Parts: sequence; structure tokens; C-alpha cells
Amino acid sequence: MILEVATLDVKPGLESAFENDFDLAVSHVEGVPGYIAHELQRSVETPNRYVLLVRWETVEAHTEEFRKSPGYQEWKKLLHHYYDPFPTVEHYAKVHEGPNEKASS
Repeated sequence: MILEVATLDVKPGLESAFENDFDLAVSHVEGVPGYIAHELQRSVETPNRYVLLVRWETVEAHTEEFRKSPGYQEWKKLLHHYYDPFPTVEHYAKVHEGPNEKASS
């Protein structure tokens, strides 16, 4: 499994609109081959900063399957105008897990 981590800085004052449009946008990623799950979390200290965590079967599921899909074009239309600066995105592979994670796997 691969974890995509995207840091999303939303233009101040647009947080509610972003969250509403994010709810619409997720339908364009959920059906992509290789998609597993996602979560969006909002910073407590910096209310216009979010982190998007997406679990993929492979990096290519994100970079090839999703980013080359028609759904990605809709995702971009719904969300990309909210960001300043544009998000940083990295992919991570698990190297260690705690005992609670092993029990829930």
C-alpha cells in the first residue's frame, strides 16, 4: 500500500466552500482502479491548511490511473482554484507500524 500525502493550503476565507466542493470531488477518485481510501484533515493551528491522505495500491494508481482519468479533470475544476500555493504531494511506503495498527489490519 502507498500513502499519498498532500498538504493543501486553501485561500483564507474559502474553507467552507472548499470543504463543500471537496465532498463533490471525492466521487471522482473513489472509483479509480487502485484507490483504497482517503481522509481529509484540517489543521487546528492553521485553519486554512488541510492534509489529504489517500491510500493507493500503487503509486501508479495515483499518477497514471487517477491523474490521466476524466475524473481528474473534474477534480481539478472543483478544487485547484482554492490553493495558494499549489499543494505539495508525496508518496510514502510503510516501514513500521505500531501494535494497534497490526491488530486492525
